[in-house]
Amino acid sequence: MPRAVLFDLNGVLVDDEPIHLRLLLRALAEEGIEPPAAWARTTFLGVDDRTCLRAAFARAGRSYDPVLEARLVARKAAYYQAEIRAAGYPVVPGAGAAVAALADAGLWLGVVSGALRAEVEGALRGAGLRHRFALVVTAEDVARGKPDPEGYERAIAQLRRLAAADDRLIHPHEIVAVEDSPAGLAAAAAAGLATLAVISGPLAGVRPSADAVVGSIAEITPALLAERFSD
Repeated sequence: MPRAVLFDLNGVLVDDEPIHLRLLLRALAEEGIEPPAAWARTTFLGVDDRTCLRAAFARAGRSYDPVLEARLVARKAAYYQAEIRAAGYPVVPGAGAAVAALADAGLWLGVVSGALRAEVEGALRGAGLRHRFALVVTAEDVARGKPDPEGYERAIAQLRRLAAADDRLIHPHEIVAVEDSPAGLAAAAAAGLATLAVISGPLAGVRPSADAVVGSIAEITPALLAERFSD
């Protein structure tokens, strides 16, 4: 039975990936860069804003620097916050019940996301779930976003500190990562974690490289984890 579950946020707990895509394209268009939507949907899936922007500028053959990057990330974040204030966070149906059931079963829970901390914390609070999570790792906490494993490695280190406080140990194979993108699954696997793919969104109709799959987050229960990830 796993002892901890680490969730991606966008597309797993909050159904806001289409919003992020649209607002990234808006910020890029304001700089005169308009990549094909199909290319953007594939390239931007599961990675942080910095990586998305760098890829778009490189594709356009445009120069890019840290000052411009910071300005565009902040601009896109402002657009996102304005939209969320107007419409609220689109929490994935069943996410709240799944998270509560896992927490009540005694599992440590965390979020490892390429989103900004304000977005992650806001989404968890808006869904009434922040108190269920022992740790949160966001884009500001890492130098390299998914598919690099840095975010998951940081989460593992935090889980080990939590376990040590109880005079216990926790190993990567006792941690399940829940992801909905190839980049996220690759990052978790590279960190040595078991992987559970949610295939109702971008992975729908695709057999992802994961240890187990579910059709929706509502299917994730302590019993399912015990069944799929028993030693």
